[in-house]
Amino acid sequence: MINLREHSHPGRKGFFTDTSICIGCKACEVACKEWNRNPADSSWELSESSYDNTGQLGADTWRHVAFVEQGREQIEQARESGRRLVNLGMPSRANPADKAGQGTVPVSHASPTKAGQGTVPASLTAPPDTPDFRWLMSSDVCKHCTNAGCLDVCPTGALFRSEFGTVVVQADVCNGCGTCVAGCPFGVIERRKDGLVAPKTNRDFTAGEQAPTTNVGVAQKCTLCYDRLLDDETPACAKTCPTTSIKFGDHSDLADLARARVRELHAQGLTEARLYGANPNDGVGGTGSIFLLLDEPEVYGLPPDPRVPTADLPRMFDRASLAAVGMIAGVVLAFLTGRRRR
Repeated sequence: MINLREHSHPGRKGFFTDTSICIGCKACEVACKEWNRNPADSSWELSESSYDNTGQLGADTWRHVAFVEQGREQIEQARESGRRLVNLGMPSRANPADKAGQGTVPVSHASPTKAGQGTVPASLTAPPDTPDFRWLMSSDVCKHCTNAGCLDVCPTGALFRSEFGTVVVQADVCNGCGTCVAGCPFGVIERRKDGLVAPKTNRDFTAGEQAPTTNVGVAQKCTLCYDRLLDDETPACAKTCPTTSIKFGDHSDLADLARARVRELHAQGLTEARLYGANPNDGVGGTGSIFLLLDEPEVYGLPPDPRVPTADLPRMFDRASLAAVGMIAGVVLAFLTGRRRR
């Protein structure tokens, strides 16, 4: 049961997913499904193009681990692309005077709610430097955008911004209109369908018995384990991740941690490392879920320049107003001209 005790300005929380140390174990997917009691969304068979069996984020999969296989040519292209980013100054190489990332990498083991506490040897978090072949694995999740398109367009108020800066769906308020689905530039949110496999939504169940699927037709997505945050608990996926690839904590601390990690990888010559979602000037104002990528966003199925659809509304309103004024002026002018001719 959710603890409804009051919280005094807990600050924005988020994720930092370091894909360079993700091993593709899918423990985060399983933990997410178990805690949120989400239905199974596959027949447990691998896809024809990957070791993946879920495919993408959706109403039943709030965490999804993507698998991308790369050969020498693709790795070299990624390195070259990263060098171009470095040359543009985003992000820059490590400053010799900056000790962040030298020798150890901070992680959030000691206190999961406070990023940057505790250390592990850098050797345990060093991505394998394999010039001939590599797997790119990334645990994707809702971005919890600063400017959230789903939140902007929801007509019922079913989506709300929590005290932790996250975007949460209230299933009992959602009417299933699907407006939020079109408003998300990442394709994260989706309406739940009534499939053949249902979750065990009641802990008092008979072995082998399946309960009916809940929230059918209602928009569903990651809540950043809002119920766990209310009890000062770490989200299930971050709690389960065996490599600390998924880190949870204060958003500002995670952003600093992510930048330090990029500087460390650049100092090791892995110039393809870059951040995604850490730029507050992008089309969604930055995201609550920050990712460290080892190739361009498109490789991971992420939009290179996400933009919230409602961002253009002020400009569209100005142009519509200007057009309306022009039409009115034209009508008045035609009326006056017609009277003079008479």
